[in-house]
Formats: sequence, C-alpha cells, structure tokens
Amino acid sequence: MKIFVDIDDTICYYEENDIKQKDYNKALPYKERINKINMLFNEGNEIVYWTARGTVTQYNWFEITYNQLMNWGCKFHELRM
Repeated sequence: MKIFVDIDDTICYYEENDIKQKDYNKALPYKERINKINMLFNEGNEIVYWTARGTVTQYNWFEITYNQLMNWGCKFHELRM
C-alpha cells in the first residue's frame, strides 16, 4: 500500500513563536508517530512524505526537510514538495 504522510503537525511540531514565523528549521519530531510510520515501512508499505513547505514563500525547503527526516530516523521511499 502507498501511504502519503504530511510532515508539519503530523510528525513534527513547533514552539508557538516558531510556527507563526514559519521557521521550519526549528521543527521538533513526534518520535512515537515516526516510529508508527516506520513500522508501516517495515511491513512493506511505500511511505511518501508530502509537504506544502514553501508553497507560499516559494523558498525551496527540500534539503532542510530531507535532512530533518534523516536526522529524525524516518524511513521513507520518497519526499515530495
């Protein structure tokens, strides 16, 4: 099964001031949620992280987002922006 997962407020959260400023660099992971998604990956599901980061600002957040997913231990097949 292919599973699409949003990033912000799904696998990570922000301190109140950080989300108002759209400072994605300061995202903090929900480790329990990431572990559940990793279990789905391990069961053979295709995991695609899909985010709207940069839609309004037109800033390319791909590298930062990819590095966050890797640092948080996320298992996935694809990241879509």
